[in-house]
Amino acid sequence: MARGPGLSLAIDRLTFGGRLLFEDFRLEVAPGEILALIGPSGVGKSTLLRILAGVETNFTGQALVDGWPAAKAPVPGLVFQDARLLPWLTCEGNLRAVCPQISDEAVELALEAVGLSGLGPAWPRQLSGGMQRRLGLARALLVNPQLLLLDEPFVSLDLAVVRDLQTLVAGLIARSQATAVLVSHDPQDAARLPNRVILIVGRPVRIVADLTLDSAPAQRTRSDIATYEDRIETAMLEATP
Repeated sequence: MARGPGLSLAIDRLTFGGRLLFEDFRLEVAPGEILALIGPSGVGKSTLLRILAGVETNFTGQALVDGWPAAKAPVPGLVFQDARLLPWLTCEGNLRAVCPQISDEAVELALEAVGLSGLGPAWPRQLSGGMQRRLGLARALLVNPQLLLLDEPFVSLDLAVVRDLQTLVAGLIARSQATAVLVSHDPQDAARLPNRVILIVGRPVRIVADLTLDSAPAQRTRSDIATYEDRIETAMLEATP
């Protein structure tokens, strides 16, 4: 299976509400790389995801996905802070909403891949918060299994649920060889899932740390995760004024 696309971001200037948010900002993501963007709340992490998704175009510069302008590239698989499911559709219906041609067998395989086997007829309101996130992930993978953009996908969940979801996401990304960009404020998220961590701060936004995490995310031990979490927390402390 081919790796996910490479990403190239060059923001010459972006203002929001009359304030300068980005200036001369550059970021490259290699094909198949799993990148975590971390930084203070409101710094612009989600804005970067919107630019990479081709949704935010009100800036000077360019965002490329596999050499194509992001706004013209295939729609990425998006996973949000809340699942954003359509409550008037069943689990199966939510999958068919983004992939109308999908077969019954493929629906079941998509649900099985995220631990929701047999729940096609269920309604979103019948699912727990963690199960709703799993369905949102299945939907994102149907949209584009090669490029995933994850915006704080584990917030407001119990710790045990978060750890299960992190393991699931790491395994799915490893199998699909996707390129993925994760936005998070949690050092543990950043220590668990990516193979590279970018810390951004300031106005205009600047990169203050670029960390490579050597072990494969799907094979990380607790010791690996603890070591990486310490590195990330240290970088965050050093970046705090």
